[in-house]
Amino acid sequence: MTGTADLRADDPARGTLDKAADENFPVAPFFLPRAWRDDLMAVYGYARLVDDIGDGDLAPGGADARHLGVGPDLAGDRLALLDAFEADLRRVFDLSGDAPRHPLLRALRPAVARRSLTPEPFLGLIAANRQDQLVRRYETYEDLLAYCELSANPVGRLVLGITGTASPERLRRSDAVCTGLQIVEHLQDVAEDLTRDRIYLPAEDMKRFHITEADLAAPTAGASVRALIAYEAQRARALLDEGVGLVGSVDGRLRLLLAGFVGGGRAALAAIAAAGHDVLPAPPRATRPRLLREVGTVLRRARREG
Repeated sequence: MTGTADLRADDPARGTLDKAADENFPVAPFFLPRAWRDDLMAVYGYARLVDDIGDGDLAPGGADARHLGVGPDLAGDRLALLDAFEADLRRVFDLSGDAPRHPLLRALRPAVARRSLTPEPFLGLIAANRQDQLVRRYETYEDLLAYCELSANPVGRLVLGITGTASPERLRRSDAVCTGLQIVEHLQDVAEDLTRDRIYLPAEDMKRFHITEADLAAPTAGASVRALIAYEAQRARALLDEGVGLVGSVDGRLRLLLAGFVGGGRAALAAIAAAGHDVLPAPPRATRPRLLREVGTVLRRARREG
């Protein structure tokens, strides 16, 4: 049985997993049961790889394309790679058929079988990355929320599936938290996204704050851009606040994991605020002490409100 721990250190797939250290929240912390950690890392590897395909951030050398059976002539075609990736995902769920070709998808197969995971969340992440190739601006906040339904919310649903704790109310709160985390990431990465000709700030909000795309390309943010970032950050904070009830609805180590997700988002928002909401020079990142303080705050609130 292949797992993420079996990947060689020089395998590009191993490099994909190593990106977990750069996330705003702990992906599979040490205090979780080993089986949960393995399955969470398998899901993370899948989600990170599909995002890297969509962003054009695959490791150099073309190993991922070769794993997926994509020839050199199409190795730079993101839509072709996403199509091949979806075909390999189908092999994950066809347990009686051929094994998946990509090592990260082979590592995902045992988790799918153990947890009885369904294809829908995984397909949603592929759909989001296909959308990224075709849609580069979002007119309204509602349009952005619909995108997050594909790009972010499946991850929380998979976490609840792996831990066997899904319920309608937890799924609702998880969706809010994941959307909030996605918006926070968009705020951190405004400048980087613009280099890819993508803007995740709603156009209607940019108009409201009298901001043009040229303003987002400046070395530092002017007062109007900072005001817009503060406005969107408040929206993200309101979504993350739904996580207090989610954290309070579970016990033990899962409570600490979910508090880490929510606290990670809150810590990233604190870093944005500490930068004066100027996200253009570089993405504001939370310090570990700030992350720990925010996790503690979430846990205390969950106990009081539980």
